[in-house]
Amino acid sequence: MSFILAIDQGTSSSRALLFDPSLELVDSAQRDFTQHYPASGWVEHEPDDLLQTTLEVCKTVLARNDITAGGLAAIGITNQRETTVLWDRKTGTPIYRAIVWQDRRTAALCQKLKQDGHEPLVRERTGLLLDPYFSGTKIAWILDHVPEARARAARGELAFGTVDTFLLWHLTGGREHKTDATNASRTMLCNIHTGQWDQDMLALLDVPAGLLPEICDSGSHFGVTDPALFGHSVPVLSMVGDQQAATIGQACFEPGMMKSTYGTGCFALLNTGHNAVTSHNRLLTTIAYQLHGQRTYALEGSIFVAGAAVQWLRDGLGLIEQASDSGGLAAQADPSQEVVLVPAFVGLGSPWWNADARGGLFGLTRNTGPKELALAVLESVAFQTADLMQAMQADWPQAASTQTILRVDGGMTASDFTMQRLADLLDAPVDRPRLQETTALGAAYLAGYTAGLLPEPAEFAKTWQSDHRFTPAMDGPTRQRKLKQWHKAVKAVLSMVDG
Repeated sequence: MSFILAIDQGTSSSRALLFDPSLELVDSAQRDFTQHYPASGWVEHEPDDLLQTTLEVCKTVLARNDITAGGLAAIGITNQRETTVLWDRKTGTPIYRAIVWQDRRTAALCQKLKQDGHEPLVRERTGLLLDPYFSGTKIAWILDHVPEARARAARGELAFGTVDTFLLWHLTGGREHKTDATNASRTMLCNIHTGQWDQDMLALLDVPAGLLPEICDSGSHFGVTDPALFGHSVPVLSMVGDQQAATIGQACFEPGMMKSTYGTGCFALLNTGHNAVTSHNRLLTTIAYQLHGQRTYALEGSIFVAGAAVQWLRDGLGLIEQASDSGGLAAQADPSQEVVLVPAFVGLGSPWWNADARGGLFGLTRNTGPKELALAVLESVAFQTADLMQAMQADWPQAASTQTILRVDGGMTASDFTMQRLADLLDAPVDRPRLQETTALGAAYLAGYTAGLLPEPAEFAKTWQSDHRFTPAMDGPTRQRKLKQWHKAVKAVLSMVDG
């Protein structure tokens, strides 16, 4: 048997998942690592933590299943996107900690670039907004703040990578400096229409081209692992950003298909085919995947707070003992009370993109209690998703012409109550897959496909199985009233920023 090993390197942990040749999950291992917060709004990782925990979980899952590296057909890598590492090309030693996607230290630079009128160019070339979220301004910050970094970069001594590239470099013993199109499209340096690094964007952010990796297909021969690591060389045959990997794992290969991942935050992607749709509603245009040199695009919306609001119920308010209690509590809420939470704890994401907004709770009465607060938290996730879907349909009329079926994954989807309320407020079916590990599955599929073990995407899509479909059951007037109240609440929260 030829197994496929998927590496899922995330924001709080590294995981390795072992799949058999039919893409059935055999086993997985996970290691958490330390988060560093050196200043307000700053988030960092030790790059060596990312590497060492990745190696540990790979070795653990192989040893536990008595499989040698020789039994692996391929490795696929999926990763936290936008997180930025610069390292010495000779030694592989990072010159600074990894600056994490959540980090906001370059907000002032982004604001200045906006004021100078550069955002239209950024939108046109990269599909992104000027925001600290993306890698480009993080690279510039490291070059400007680490002594001698700019001089060393000019001499070709340094390399840049998002986490996929950093891992590949070390897995291959420093022989390969590559990324894939999905990760490249999140740097603010890649022209998503040509699939190449954009010289104007490099000049705008003062990033030397010599730092950058080669951009490849998402399924490609990225190199082979150093035999000293696992006892045998293994080809790395896929690299793909985590949200795009989930899109593939959910088999959203046809234009108009949409997936949404509900973790700490929420990321929704709508496949727009070979058409890079320009958003007029502050969504992102991104590369969903690239195969055989052909790019497939997506509109993406980001919600900053989804599962994090449930954690607030548990850890901040102490209203539940565990996250899974939220659905049962919400189901008991008094229907005559309509409490609305706008969970802008760290600002509002798509389609609002207001980092200064803060949360608000509306409709409180003397009888409001834990049940009503739990319902407000869960409905806030559905309301935000409805905003994303509406924005996507406005940006791309083709999406509005057919009924969208939302495929969901992530921890919150275990709650039947939450998924039913999501379907109710979207007025659209919600499909929860049989296999929840969609991110790792996407990376594993691409690696197996590139190895010649797995079929074309259309055939793979036929193997996708639903665990349950949630269909809308809420009447139209109730839905519209609730959505109207939500939008009033968002407007009130935004007015506090302006005021």
